[in-house]
Amino acid sequence: MFAAVTASALISGAANAQSSPHSQVVRSMSADKLVEQTPSAVDQNVTSVSQLSDVRPTDWAFTALQSLVERYGCIAGYPDSTFRGKQATSRYEFAAGLNACLDKINEIIAAGLTDKVSKEDFAVAQKLQEEFAAELATLRGHVYALEAKTALLEAQQFSTTTKLSGEAIFGLSGAYETDTTPTNNTNTIFSYRVRLNLDTSFTGKDQLRTRLQAGNTPDISTALNPGVLDAANSSSLVLGSTSNNFRINRLFYRFPIGKTFTAYIAPIGQPDDVLDSMDPIETIGQDTLSSNPLIRVASSGGATGLAVAGFDWSFVKNANLQVTYSASNAADASGQGGLGGGATKIASQLVYKPMETLKLGFGYAYAYTPGNSLASGLNADSFGGIPLGQPSGNSNGVTSTGITGIQSNTIVGSLVWDINPKFTFETWGAYIFANSTGTPASTTFTSWVTSFAGRDLFLEGDFAAITFGQPLQRTNVTGIAQGSPGATPYLLETFYRFRITNNITITQGIYWVFNQGSNSANGTATVGVISTTFSF
Repeated sequence: MFAAVTASALISGAANAQSSPHSQVVRSMSADKLVEQTPSAVDQNVTSVSQLSDVRPTDWAFTALQSLVERYGCIAGYPDSTFRGKQATSRYEFAAGLNACLDKINEIIAAGLTDKVSKEDFAVAQKLQEEFAAELATLRGHVYALEAKTALLEAQQFSTTTKLSGEAIFGLSGAYETDTTPTNNTNTIFSYRVRLNLDTSFTGKDQLRTRLQAGNTPDISTALNPGVLDAANSSSLVLGSTSNNFRINRLFYRFPIGKTFTAYIAPIGQPDDVLDSMDPIETIGQDTLSSNPLIRVASSGGATGLAVAGFDWSFVKNANLQVTYSASNAADASGQGGLGGGATKIASQLVYKPMETLKLGFGYAYAYTPGNSLASGLNADSFGGIPLGQPSGNSNGVTSTGITGIQSNTIVGSLVWDINPKFTFETWGAYIFANSTGTPASTTFTSWVTSFAGRDLFLEGDFAAITFGQPLQRTNVTGIAQGSPGATPYLLETFYRFRITNNITITQGIYWVFNQGSNSANGTATVGVISTTFSF
């Protein structure tokens, strides 16, 4: 019987058998350190040998294994119902299996069932315990230490359901313009943005996000006055809120319905929480004019954000239909907040991946925005109050007075192609047809972008990209005298991000905007930024 129990313990150790609370972490000696093995790989308890698919009655250790399973219940198999008895074992793995059986025997004795343990088995167990005393002490010592650390973490943990993550960006940026009207000026600002995300899950598959945000980076095209950049929204560098006070920037709940449908509802959100931006190029807070109009139209939302509801439906393999409805937040400063009182938009996007390296998108949005603007924060997104192509302040008596709102239809096509693991090509094009309310008028807008990005080019974890495109541009206006469409604006942007540690990155970027505000009289804007991002 000694040989049988020894063989059984060996097999038990090889399979990392464990049944007591003190043997849930199995350790094997590798060189000079203990290597932890996750218990999830070996936590399939068995009550009968027949449950182990790779154990047969003809196996030499079958009787011993049957004894340990049925008499002492100290054997565990793998999740796939296998035992893997031919797998090699170390002394520490042997000790782990032995420890499980010793604990089970002690439980039987403590319960007053000594007749269930034969004298022969008890004697063998004592000899094995003496032989492996050092290994057993080491295992139990480590288990007790882990239990103490676990108890400390549970006592000091933030929440059992909520995870806290954050990001802080420090940005040093400056702008220069070649125009000499009114003067040539340069200026530099040092600003920041801080975000704290509280992500809560109640089922393990849902997500309740509460985001607190503070920052002091304004639209750089107006922040560096007097006279640095002529056109508002022509050269934006948005790291976040311009308020130094923490406020809720996101509050949404995302949850699955079935296996293919995910619903989203947010008193404070944005459409891109649901709609894929189709933009793998992240500039770490540097939001220039290359933003997708499908997301940006009727989405500025001011400091209060938007109320958003939507869903993402994977209706067939490799294809998703994404739909959102957004409206001005109830606390909108204009007093027009509400689900139908201010700016509203319904947007949908079909995203299809015909292959792992290629993603295609087609989007459509209908929006209404009060006043003479698309509320996108993008270049020249209104009917305008002066003839296009004329210098600021020269209206020639022509205005767009009487326009009370804009109804717009936006169509966007996108493509993202991973050429190889290092390089990605991206492009999208947008067309917007808009009608005014109040004074009858119509106009069209166009915008397009092409980007090329590379990863791990010089150092592991670095990222670089170059982008060229046309910011939002009015192509024609009918119904009110507006003159010519003006000069076509262009954007050229490049940046390089390198990783200092897993939690610290530095981004260096520079971009140029030509014909700001669709006006050739405005000089070329040059904007540079160096930002450091701390994530935790």
